[in-house]
Amino acid sequence: MAAASTPTSSPSRRGDDLRSSRGRNAKDRAVLTLLLLATAVSLIVLSVLAFDILGDGVGRLNIDFLTQYTSRFPDETGIRAGITGTLSLMVLTALMTFPIGVGAALYLEEFAARNRMTRLLETNINNLAGVPSVIYGLLGLSVFVYVLGFGRALIAGALTLTLLVMPVVIVAAREALRAVPQEIRSAGLALGATPLQVATRQTFPAAVPGIMTGLILSLSRAVGETAPILVAGAIFSRRADNEPWHPFEAYTAIPIQIYDFVKRPQSEFQIEVASAAIIVLMAILLLMNSAAIIIRNRYSRNI
Repeated sequence: MAAASTPTSSPSRRGDDLRSSRGRNAKDRAVLTLLLLATAVSLIVLSVLAFDILGDGVGRLNIDFLTQYTSRFPDETGIRAGITGTLSLMVLTALMTFPIGVGAALYLEEFAARNRMTRLLETNINNLAGVPSVIYGLLGLSVFVYVLGFGRALIAGALTLTLLVMPVVIVAAREALRAVPQEIRSAGLALGATPLQVATRQTFPAAVPGIMTGLILSLSRAVGETAPILVAGAIFSRRADNEPWHPFEAYTAIPIQIYDFVKRPQSEFQIEVASAAIIVLMAILLLMNSAAIIIRNRYSRNI
């Protein structure tokens, strides 16, 4: 009886596979080179803009600039109203975003049934994360300013920014919860804990680093937004007549003041003041991003 022959690939087939592999490697290298060039160009442009802004605005940075309100006198103008308004917006936005966004993520990831309604909700949340910010401004203007009657108040701007960052917070929190090993949930249930106890005492603490990082980075996006709060009723200047943390008073923010400075007829004074305000805004963004890294690392060591 003839021995069964084992199939072997022909030399031509091996040559085709080798050429196909080389072609894919060449395409990968070309795409990688293109991405590196695009990144380098972006960094160069960003560096040029940053050095230009630093050169124009560093001379205006002093205590008076941070503590005085906007004035028609160049030597007396400042961005205190913008700083207090920005901090007020971030505090209110965080207080409203964290419980709602994290609660929604916990429900969708740990308790919600996997059905058509859940999939539809998840799809809508992902789509809302990509909606242009000015659309949220128009929504805030219609609902919070006019329908609910808040007017041009701080609470209207904070609610508008909450809608803006909420989908991003939910998506980031779900990814952090999904990264927790399933064995932790199984072990908690095997020891007699309820699903709620497992979610609140095991899964959530393990996901806190990712959740906090997503929250702070979302707030970093909100702190630089101009269109939503401009449409939703932010004003260009505010005096110290009212308590700056009151949610139903008029407000402004650093991006609004920057826009106000640059939209006027350009002069050396306007350029210097706008550049100095941009430097302050970038410093706040760097502090928030640094806080996200520190919180993530600290919680990661404690878990």
